Amino acid sequence: MILVTGTSGALGGLVHDRLAALPDVDVVAGTRTASGGARRIDFDDPGSLADGFAGVTVLVFVSAGYAEDDVVLARHGTVVEAAAEAGIRHVIYTSLAGSGDRLTIAVPHRWTEDRLAGAPFDVTVLRNGLYAEMPVGLALMAAESAAATGVFSAPLGDGRVAVGAREDLADVAARVAAEAYADVHAGRRSRHAGRAYELEGVAAVGGADIAAALSTALGRQIRYEQAALSDVRAALTALGLEPYQIGHTISIFSNITAGFLEQRDGDLPALLPTAPRPPLGLIADAIRAGGFASSSSVPAASPR
Repeated sequence: MILVTGTSGALGGLVHDRLAALPDVDVVAGTRTASGGARRIDFDDPGSLADGFAGVTVLVFVSAGYAEDDVVLARHGTVVEAAAEAGIRHVIYTSLAGSGDRLTIAVPHRWTEDRLAGAPFDVTVLRNGLYAEMPVGLALMAAESAAATGVFSAPLGDGRVAVGAREDLADVAARVAAEAYADVHAGRRSRHAGRAYELEGVAAVGGADIAAALSTALGRQIRYEQAALSDVRAALTALGLEPYQIGHTISIFSNITAGFLEQRDGDLPALLPTAPRPPLGLIADAIRAGGFASSSSVPAASPR
């Protein structure tokens, strides 16, 4: 049996749905609430893991997500220990791309990789790059203002970031899990065992690229202007975000500005059946879906 954790989240849900659509694959969902036939998998409750991991041979371990580092370390340590005690044969962990080592979110991922390396089961690490949803989100938040002013403002400097579609990362995770499952049940070690795949996007996106996508979708010329990190920090604080969320967000913008996240070489194309989804196309689609399809749908104004 394959168990996918975090299936109430976007990535875990996509991975589970892809596996559930495959023939000859026995897969179960894991969530904190165990709704809809899912098993209860609560990283903060070790007892739920002991029961939830029963009978599981392959575990897709989706990272616990945003929290303070000590909370994430405790959760991930609990998962590794419970997987070992349950006799799971192969664990597939969704980590962070190597180019993200300078990000504040990197520490729990690297710590978890170390813990998994010393565990008594086979491991595959999927080092996911940043999602294309990040520039998509920036574009959507800025669409109305950009249409009115002709300016897209973001704290990206002249940097660019290699991003990939969440759907592509789910495709890879499902493929690796399904092949590992087949290997385990055939009594052989998977070719994915002991591998760490770098899964960054193959296209890098910067402020000027997002402005160009906005120009196409909105039907008017949009130019990019750099925003100050101090202004962004103040805006995030005003939204009431937790301090660690603000810190992680600023860290991402700082790394993009410094040019540390533009790396594009990796394993993603080789593990997908088709070419990776282009991030600029995702941005344009999201703007249109948001009702910003042309200049006729937003207030007109001259660029400043």
